[in-house]
Amino acid sequence: MTSNDVRDVIIVGSGPAGLTAAIYAARANLSPLVIEGEPSSTSDQPGGQLMLTTEVENFPGFPEGIMGPQLMVDFRSQAQRFGADILTEKVSRVDFSQRPFSIWIGDPDTPEPTFQAHSVIVSTGAQSLMLGLPDEYRLIGHGVSTCATCDGFFFRDMEIAVVGGGDSAIEEATFLTKFASKVTIIHRRGELRASKIMQDRAFANEKIDFLWDSVVVGINGETTLESLEIEHLPTGERSTQPFRGLFVAIGHKPNTDLFVGQLEMAENGYLVTEPGSTRTNVEGVFAAGDVQDDTYRQAITAAGSGCMAAIDAERWLETQGH
Repeated sequence: MTSNDVRDVIIVGSGPAGLTAAIYAARANLSPLVIEGEPSSTSDQPGGQLMLTTEVENFPGFPEGIMGPQLMVDFRSQAQRFGADILTEKVSRVDFSQRPFSIWIGDPDTPEPTFQAHSVIVSTGAQSLMLGLPDEYRLIGHGVSTCATCDGFFFRDMEIAVVGGGDSAIEEATFLTKFASKVTIIHRRGELRASKIMQDRAFANEKIDFLWDSVVVGINGETTLESLEIEHLPTGERSTQPFRGLFVAIGHKPNTDLFVGQLEMAENGYLVTEPGSTRTNVEGVFAAGDVQDDTYRQAITAAGSGCMAAIDAERWLETQGH
């Protein structure tokens, strides 16, 4: 792997989108380079959010389920099998203003870029906004979750809590009532921010309860979540309540800081791609996975868009004579 050569494809970010793109690009003899991020960075985690999960039961092909980190290890091995190069570093700067595109590792002020590429696939993903509590990450996958669709099945007949007051929180809570015996929405205000129709659904659901003007200030449990410490903001009174599950639904943040001023973004920070494709507003730059998807945010949809990005890049490179 040399930094002097202009690569056909560089993939920034890994996870299901980036590694699927790498598999397809490698099989197309494009010798892709995947710059997968750094393990020490929560916003640039190699392997994406699945590295923070435990058992994945809804990814096709694994009837008995598979651990999230193992699934990403398998994705990675498959990409390498077909010739993809993988670099465990963090991109510090990009320049998409001219071709070949330039990418820096390390010092972003260095005049010469570390790598150059004829095309780039951005798959840096998104991260769930968290509460910032000490035991939050320790118990992710062990009672704490950020995805009801992914993990709701594991909480059958249990009492669980959802933190948030927007549409996402109400949607998560409503979905979770299919499994849980009771779902309590914990919201720091005295009224919801969700749309009227979503509020009406929640208020009409007998399985949904509310803790108003309240915040979670503590998460208790050695190996799995056992209870939550909750503070009532107007009085400052604290109580410990038994919950077996905690779903944090206070929003997501796409990992797009690197591309501000380089690529078109929606108001919420997600990259904008052309409908039905992975093309961004910069010709030759493509985006796949959660970095451009604020609707589905699933491993399988990310993988699908990674496939699309590789095919889009391959066809575009053909038109450019590469």
